[in-house]
Amino acid sequence: MKSQIAITKVNLTENEIQAAVEILKSGNLRQGKKTEEFEYSFAEKIGAKYAVAVSSGTAALHIAYLSVLEIGDEVLLPSFTFIATASMVHYSNCNPIFCDADRETFTIDIEDAKKRITEKTKAIAPVHLFGNACDVEKIEELANNHNLRIIWDAAQAHGTRYRGKDVGCLNDLVCYSFYPSKNMITGEGGMVTTNNPKLNEKLRLLRSHGQAKKYFHTDFGFNYRMTDVEASIGLEQLKRLDPMTEIRRRNTEILNQGINTVDGIIAQKTTIGADHSYHQYCVLVDPDEYGCDRDQLALYLKNENILTGVHYPRGLHEQPVFQERLGKMELPVTEYLTRHILALPIHHNLYPSDMERIVDAIKENHK
Repeated sequence: MKSQIAITKVNLTENEIQAAVEILKSGNLRQGKKTEEFEYSFAEKIGAKYAVAVSSGTAALHIAYLSVLEIGDEVLLPSFTFIATASMVHYSNCNPIFCDADRETFTIDIEDAKKRITEKTKAIAPVHLFGNACDVEKIEELANNHNLRIIWDAAQAHGTRYRGKDVGCLNDLVCYSFYPSKNMITGEGGMVTTNNPKLNEKLRLLRSHGQAKKYFHTDFGFNYRMTDVEASIGLEQLKRLDPMTEIRRRNTEILNQGINTVDGIIAQKTTIGADHSYHQYCVLVDPDEYGCDRDQLALYLKNENILTGVHYPRGLHEQPVFQERLGKMELPVTEYLTRHILALPIHHNLYPSDMERIVDAIKENHK
């Protein structure tokens, strides 16, 4: 029987395990010096002035929104993404405005976003989806023309670059997740990066009960702190980020070369000027050209012990929780993507032979 090729795999090194064990032995489990070291190292790595570690990627988005928005503000964001991008707008007492996706890059359709701007629009939250950078220049132009704040969702974009620079050094705010499925992990955990000293100060207050010093509160806030146990793993993972990303890019080259000749299998197009970090390798399955639909291909691959994923099976505008609040709307490209997209294994624990096996299976199933 063929060995299983998983869609994702957590594999901590001995150094990462030992780093966490040392913190556990010390008893200094809460946010402390190790978290500060992680923040400094992360900011230095991506070229940002400040990095603020938090308990999750969702927490990162929440305090990022709260630091720049006021009650009732509207935030432009893609419907084709994970719910946290929008739900944290809601929990900031603001309104998410869903935009369609680009058919090729799967990122936010900027022309569609322009049409949805009103006098209440105060920010845009583009998502570097699956590790593919948005069209940064066009988004920054849109933001400048309409005086919008930018909250970049880079939860899937560790190591992604645009025009040679890491996307983490962009203005105004960049939000990361270190969830176990991500390119680098801490277990749970997140990070917000910024180049603005006032936003840095605001973020630090929001993540820890608005506490400027012990028992002295100058703002309202939350317990969104990262632990030193998580930070110790993050520091070691950060050392491996570049080689892990290069393996993902190598695996991508093998898949691209193999499936480019298969009718009806269309890979996500990398944004011009971007260096994709391949959190996911996603394709669209055209049943008319390929011979079967996305779900049938996924089942065939599963029978070959190759696991796949669907990110995402419906747009946020189709989720009941938002339809109840905002009403129904149509976003045709997003709806097409949700019905045809399939994620293939790409993670850094796979070998070239695994990728060739995936390609062979897709070709063998082609009608």
